[in-house]
Amino acid sequence: MIIRDILSLKGSTILSIAPDGRVADAVAIMVQNDIGSLVVMTGGRMTGMLTFREVLKGLDARRGNLGDLPVHDVMVKDPVTCSPEDTSEALREVMTQQHVRYVPVQEGGNLLGVISFHDIAKAAIKEASFENRLLKRYIKNWPDGEEPPANR
Repeated sequence: MIIRDILSLKGSTILSIAPDGRVADAVAIMVQNDIGSLVVMTGGRMTGMLTFREVLKGLDARRGNLGDLPVHDVMVKDPVTCSPEDTSEALREVMTQQHVRYVPVQEGGNLLGVISFHDIAKAAIKEASFENRLLKRYIKNWPDGEEPPANR
């Protein structure tokens, strides 16, 4: 499955915050929308990513007090990105190797959405379920008088 297909299934809503926004406000947006990341935008362009991991690092550094901590102090400035034509398998590998859970999808400099590891897992389950149904149908309709390959 390609990333464009996953985006079309999940939607391409992009929630964002400015780099000079407060991390406390970012947390409120993430909680209200039940998401784990925000795209950091300046003038309509992505300048970074803020995920719950960076929020936790900021909390730890400030001994549990976000106060007026600005997003730009904790955001990932050069996040891993992908193309809508990348495969879910390739992105899953990149996400695992780079230890990232959220990846912005860009095409020609335009931000199309954000793919999470959860989105990739759902796509893998859906794809495996489809393949499983096809295999069961194939075995069920095996020609009479012949044994399936596993029984030979």
